[in-house]
Amino acid sequence: MKIKLIALLVITQLITSSCEDGLDTSPETSLTSENAFNTSSDIEAALVGTYESFQSAEYYVWDFLLFGDVRSDNGYAGGDNPEIFQIDLLNIENTNSRLFRNWSNIYNAISKANVVIERTPLVNDIILTEERRNQIIGEALFLRAYHHFTLVKIYGEIPIVTSTIQSLDPSDIEIPRSSIEQVYNQILQDLDDAIELLPETFNSQGSIKARATSGAAHALAAKVNAQSPNRDYEEVLRHIEAVESSSANYQLIEYARLFDGLNENNQESIMEIQYTGGDEGNFGPQLLLPFSVSGDRWRKFATPSVDLINAYDALGDTVRREASILFESAPWVDEYWGNSFESIIPFGFKWKNADGFASANNTYLIRYGDIVLLKAEALNEVDNLNLAVVEVNRIRRRANLPELTAEEQSSKEVLKTVILNERRLELAFEGHRWDDLSRNGVLISTMNDLREIDLRTGNAVNYDMTEEKRFAPIPREEFDRNSAL
Repeated sequence: MKIKLIALLVITQLITSSCEDGLDTSPETSLTSENAFNTSSDIEAALVGTYESFQSAEYYVWDFLLFGDVRSDNGYAGGDNPEIFQIDLLNIENTNSRLFRNWSNIYNAISKANVVIERTPLVNDIILTEERRNQIIGEALFLRAYHHFTLVKIYGEIPIVTSTIQSLDPSDIEIPRSSIEQVYNQILQDLDDAIELLPETFNSQGSIKARATSGAAHALAAKVNAQSPNRDYEEVLRHIEAVESSSANYQLIEYARLFDGLNENNQESIMEIQYTGGDEGNFGPQLLLPFSVSGDRWRKFATPSVDLINAYDALGDTVRREASILFESAPWVDEYWGNSFESIIPFGFKWKNADGFASANNTYLIRYGDIVLLKAEALNEVDNLNLAVVEVNRIRRRANLPELTAEEQSSKEVLKTVILNERRLELAFEGHRWDDLSRNGVLISTMNDLREIDLRTGNAVNYDMTEEKRFAPIPREEFDRNSAL
């Protein structure tokens, strides 16, 4: 199966990628787009290859933390890579190699989804039932939507790619950007179609949350409707209602169990990236975890901020802090935590095992705790404050925190701020903070009001946040390749 998968992925890459400058001959192979996906096993292998992008695209392994938490008020850059410090200090240049790598990897994932969507209806194999055929198309539509959603949140206006490249004509391969509204409309259309085709659970899958289900599609549609510039909180609530009525029976579990490394694919998980360790391992934890866990003494690439730790302490939130953060002495000088060797600093601790760049710790793509707080946000936005408070209190009780006070629920604006802070502490170092600040309209004010002291100088960092910095720049290499941009 793995040999066949590799062969199919190579073919897919030939089908969907454009040629380098100067290449004027067609690729010669006994397998072509016309005969590469003729059997049920072929198309199943191609679908596996589409899911594999969650493991191979560096954004989903690691950079989601850099762009979601380190770029925000939740963390600082570490290591010695100037490109990561650009992300932290909000001065990202369009030559930053992470931009092009993420752009390329995620569009490659979209291309693989397009191959599956286009080829599955053409497979003539008695083994492939109509039910399974529809499920495969639904899974690929979900994946295409997920990746377009990732890209539009990072880059803003982007090209929409909904078909494989069939020629080398510039008009076919040089795709212009679409408006943000158009991208969101395409994402929601894909999700609407996916919902009609996907089951609530995969019986043969057991409890593994590796594949897209209708619950995952509804949850993602709720998040997309909330993040859209034309946000529709009634639609958010409609999709969340479908999530909560699913036979998958999503439930909140004890917070510590979410991140102890022993409860992968739990009842709160809606979908997660699967790692088995070894050759199928997760390298992210090695970049984050301290010496006592990772076994190495080099400076880590993401450090929780003073402001985040203060937010936990202000609420007395020891349950989520202890599950999310580990304090340990650092064998380097950290300019925000002591500015001397062996200072005690915090480390992100939601992954628990490093295993030499080959961890078996999974990564949540969507979990129910996120959806509960999104429901609270939506209820507040439609002026149903009482029910919004009920949802927030569900999350707070799990964290052994008191229910909201009368003051905290005294108005829509006050409750909005409370919910945003609750999301921060619930979802820290899961890649959500930048999007949450942006969606709530407080990204610029939050970053410019942030008081993080560089202990080398005693001065606060000037993040100089502007509207133009809401999105990362489209990579320079892509402008050079695509004149339509």
